[in-house]
Amino acid sequence: MLNINGITVRLGGRTILDRASAALPPRARVGLIGRNGAGKSTLMKAMIGQIEADEGEIEMPRKTRIGYIAQEAPSGTTTPIEAVLAADTERASLMAEAEQCHDPDRVGEIHDRLIAIDAYTAESRAARILVGLGFDEAMQQRPLDSYSGGWKMRVALAALLFSEPDLLLLDEPSNHLDLEATLWLESFLKSYPSMMVIISHERDLLNNVVDNILHLEQGKVTLYAGGYDAFERQRAERIAQLAAARANQEAQRAKLQDYVARNSARASTAKQAQSRAKMLAKMQPIAAMAEDPTLAFDFPSPDALKPPLVTLDMAAVGYTEGNPILKRLNLRLDPDDRIALLGRNGNGKTTLARLLAAQLAPMEGGMAASGKMRVGYFTQYQVEELDGDDTPLEHMTRMMAGKSPAAVRAQLGRFGFSGQKATTKVGKLSGGERARLALALITRDAPHMLILDEPTNHLDVDAREALVQALNAYDGAVVVVSHDRHMIELTADRLVLVDEGTAREFAGSLDDYTDLILGRNQPKADGGAKAPKKDKAQRAAERERAAALKKTAQEAESIVARLTKERSALDRAMFDPASAEPEFAKLSMGELSRRRGQVNDRLEAAEAAWLAASEALEGVSA
Repeated sequence: MLNINGITVRLGGRTILDRASAALPPRARVGLIGRNGAGKSTLMKAMIGQIEADEGEIEMPRKTRIGYIAQEAPSGTTTPIEAVLAADTERASLMAEAEQCHDPDRVGEIHDRLIAIDAYTAESRAARILVGLGFDEAMQQRPLDSYSGGWKMRVALAALLFSEPDLLLLDEPSNHLDLEATLWLESFLKSYPSMMVIISHERDLLNNVVDNILHLEQGKVTLYAGGYDAFERQRAERIAQLAAARANQEAQRAKLQDYVARNSARASTAKQAQSRAKMLAKMQPIAAMAEDPTLAFDFPSPDALKPPLVTLDMAAVGYTEGNPILKRLNLRLDPDDRIALLGRNGNGKTTLARLLAAQLAPMEGGMAASGKMRVGYFTQYQVEELDGDDTPLEHMTRMMAGKSPAAVRAQLGRFGFSGQKATTKVGKLSGGERARLALALITRDAPHMLILDEPTNHLDVDAREALVQALNAYDGAVVVVSHDRHMIELTADRLVLVDEGTAREFAGSLDDYTDLILGRNQPKADGGAKAPKKDKAQRAAERERAAALKKTAQEAESIVARLTKERSALDRAMFDPASAEPEFAKLSMGELSRRRGQVNDRLEAAEAAWLAASEALEGVSA
């Protein structure tokens, strides 16, 4: 149970939270949502005591272990796997104590506790989390200083998840992740055993992971049961109820005002008029739901061009001569195409996007593009490089040199920068507003193709929905790279997988790709069409494969049996040294612990190999 009791927080003379109250159920999975700047991060910092409330308090059970990612990413020569393991401070302390302790009773207590906290599987659990977040075995052993800030934040997230706090607090956890890591994170959080509060604008995550929505608006919080879709339905009903109550109140107010106006001057009704006047004065107005009139995306439609816009024929592209990142690229884009680029970060999605935008030239092969084609290319770097001392009007005026002030203002107005907003310093705009300005700048000449690389970062749920609607109304081609599955599902009708040094059409749906990433299924080879009848050669090949898989499964099963026996012998040596086998009787407690951890890791790998071979064998048999 976590209670928010009348919290008020003022920062810089502005009230961020205004007597906000809510009671979060035990073990709840709460999605904390609200418009950008509403105070979500402020509330979360109040939960961990980083910000002291001016009024009110937050109550939770004593000794609650709270997990929250620090602002600074981890760094130094420590490797990712070491950084994640160090997050379990109890395990590290107990392991160190076991090495030095000579008291048999205390050693027994230590190892009882190590078993209770599953310490001997720590390395394999830490490695699985890192793999899910994009770190292969080699990457796990590199020093943290060899990684960018985004990858370091992934390590920080992995360490937090590994530590398994009683209250897990996540502030936009998918901001530094690609789609693949986001899908894994969502799957991991579904089975997380303790309470969590997540600030997120990912509609799918809010629908699939959380069971309560805490909505923050105008300094107040309201708790809704269910995921994001349920919240939208309940909120719509609440808005309708408030609108009806407000209309009734206004009608009653008008009736009272009319009575007072007609009867105040007459002695026979003056007292009744005074009574109604007092009632009017005490009547608290019902506030209407706040709306943001500046939330707008409107992409100007281009003039028509004949297809194709771009054709790649066995093209290769990269940054170093003779060392292409992507090869054998065969792709055609037409004016009405809506394409999503899939693949893990580092596979070359941005490289392909830059080739399509003509920022990179092909190293080999052919690339043909319409000579009249205009391209609008959006990246996060453009948002970060906006001059904070200039206004949106100054930025757009420079970019639209030679155009009339009315045309400049009209383009800004398409994206919500009208009136005073157009002359506000960019440094005072929110992250979402700066992203909207960058989109306004790249579409100033009505491009025939939009290439958007992670356009939803810094956008809240409502802004993302507005962007989706604008893209669907846009008449040109769209190429999008995004970790927002909801956006991909609603805007893309072609999926292109960038992987293994090339790019190819992904024949299945986004659900098929999700299954592939999470290891539950294989992509459909033909988008669901009936599979052709197998010939004799195919059947013979499958029989050979089945025989090989059966052999692999049997070998793995034998290894599992041997390692299980060895682990039991190690346990006996640790807890009953008198009955230990000669091989283990002479080993120290620390060495026994280390050996047990190694055996357990190998056992888990053997079990995984056996399971994979068995499932593959079932698939071949089917």
